[in-house]
Parts: sequence; structure tokens; C-alpha cells
Amino acid sequence: MSDPQILLRGDRLGLGQPRREMLPEYHRWENDPGTILGYGNQFPQAWEVREGGWSGQRGNHNYPQFEVVRLDDMTPVGITTLIVNTFVRTAEYVILVAPEERGKGYAEEATRLTLDWAFHLGALRTVWLKVLEPDTAGITAYEKAGFKQSGRLRKSGFWLGEPVDELLMDALPEDFSGPSAMK
Repeated sequence: MSDPQILLRGDRLGLGQPRREMLPEYHRWENDPGTILGYGNQFPQAWEVREGGWSGQRGNHNYPQFEVVRLDDMTPVGITTLIVNTFVRTAEYVILVAPEERGKGYAEEATRLTLDWAFHLGALRTVWLKVLEPDTAGITAYEKAGFKQSGRLRKSGFWLGEPVDELLMDALPEDFSGPSAMK
């Protein structure tokens, strides 16, 4: 397996290029029941669908993805994605943390690094996300990284089979506190 190509370094984590050879592991993370619950999906994705979408995602410059890598041992622990709308210079943010790596504070640092990239290299005006209201750990991590609650979609998601609200959160460059990892 090739070593991750680290593009941006934080304290414990780095952002790197996603690697084709990691696709089976990414697929395993995506089909974990906790991931499916957090995304509000109801069913796992078939390997053939995930494998078929790889080239399209990697070839789309409006869909930058980052492999989140733990720097002390260079182990991949997640993926972050920016779904960019180039017309208005905004992006939707999506994060996936490996099931066995959850609860270690990685979501906050990975989110902060991705926002750093989005604002300082990507020159985006706003980054936004949707999170299911019962996902309090996710909401806390996003707020610590610089997101603020900005709206609500009532009963638009599902949590354990029940309709729940989705919270809208956004971040602006001025919400990004602290030094950039680019310096």
C-alpha cells in the first residue's frame, strides 16, 4: 500500500489525497450502521455502486475529497468532502470518520482542517452542512470547528426510523478562528 500524500498538517491529523487502494476500507466505513444512521440513510450501498462512482468523483473538480490521516502512524481515519458550487463560491461539507476512530476528537480537527483549505486555498465564501438533530456529538464537533446553526429542515431526516429535524449549519471565513495550518 502506498503512503498517504499529506497536503495539509494539523496537530494530530493531516489531509491527504484519497487513494483507490483504500476504496474497500472507505466502503466499509460508509456501510457501518452508525454511519448509515448519522447520514439518515436506510440501507447500505453495494460495492459495485461505490466502485463505479469512484472515477466520477475523483475526476470532478467540484467534489474535492480529503483522506483524513492520523499523523503519528499515518493511518487513515476518515474522509472529508466539499461539494462545491462554483457559481456562488459555496460548498456543502460532508465528513466520514471510521467507526473504530469515533469519539477521539478527530471530527473537530478534520473539519477545522477542511475549513482551512476551503477558505484559504479554495477561496470559498461559505461552507454549510446538514446534521440530524439527535447527532449531538456531530453538532458539538462542528461548532468547535467554527460552524454556527443557521436553520432547520423540519422532519426531513430519519433517526432510528423516526422522522427528525435536520439542522443547517454554516461557516464563513471570519468564523474560522485561530491560526491557519497554511502558515
